[in-house]
Amino acid sequence: MWRRAAVAAERGLRGMAGRRWRSGAGSPERAAGERAPRIYTRTGDSGFSSTFTGERRPKGDRIFEALGATDELSSAIGLAGEFSSEKGYTFVDQLHKVQCMLQDVGSNIATPLSSAREAHRKRTSFSEKPILELEQWIDSYSEQLPPLRAFILPSGGRSSAALHFSRAVCRRAERCVVPLVQAGEADPNVAKYLNRLSDYLFVLARYAAMKEGKEEKIYIKPEP
Repeated sequence: MWRRAAVAAERGLRGMAGRRWRSGAGSPERAAGERAPRIYTRTGDSGFSSTFTGERRPKGDRIFEALGATDELSSAIGLAGEFSSEKGYTFVDQLHKVQCMLQDVGSNIATPLSSAREAHRKRTSFSEKPILELEQWIDSYSEQLPPLRAFILPSGGRSSAALHFSRAVCRRAERCVVPLVQAGEADPNVAKYLNRLSDYLFVLARYAAMKEGKEEKIYIKPEP
């Protein structure tokens, strides 16, 4: 799956966005006589999958663990984005951009440096620029928030809670990627991006709760 995603990224596509849909139609737009593409390939039925470099590895390999966590993260952010869109938040566009960046994160993870040729590395390199952009977003929202004086529990309305959930998934994705970076298999900027992304999602969750006037529940130590 992520090998195909890396190829799609090279062609300027993003996941399933590469398919053109006819307005108002229930099926993809295709030329006359063109066969619909198959979603299934059967190549993973034996418990192995391919990296972008062409390696066949067990699906339990830590590369695919990291790819799965990144995929879950994008899905969680998509859900948070839908809730936030209902409220008319302009940061929804930022969330969409993050999802696109996560496709690039996946392409880098799916290209283990130990077997990547120079052409592979050029296609899936991950720069520092998106990290710096996240930091700018974090600073912008942080300046608008009240001081943090207690441990906040995931809460604050649907948008905020979904963003907190996305943050937790992001932390797990980062934990999956760090061993790959330490082993020299993934770009260190990928781990840095996920680290900043979790901070961004935390700040954004607080911002959403503030804008909606929702209470942020805090940790209260139980009575002994």
